[in-house]
Amino acid sequence: MSITSEKTVEIVSNFRKHESDTGSTEVQVALLSERIANLTEHFKTHHKDHTSRRGLLKLVGQRRRLLNYLKKNDIGRYRELISRLGLRK
Repeated sequence: MSITSEKTVEIVSNFRKHESDTGSTEVQVALLSERIANLTEHFKTHHKDHTSRRGLLKLVGQRRRLLNYLKKNDIGRYRELISRLGLRK
């Protein structure tokens, strides 16, 4: 269910703005999206895992708040990020 360190490094390198960037909004949203995708796959086989479902809802809410922040402050970066991640909004 968790992301491997190699996958984390790959995501950070794809979404960072400069060499030492590990915590920008884009990186955080990309990491959250990967965790959400992993949990979604987990629920296809474990329908009754309600504790993890609560964690998924918290992750979705956190990603939504980060996207709202990015949309409010820099609409261009927001549009680029959602197109790269394939998100609906």
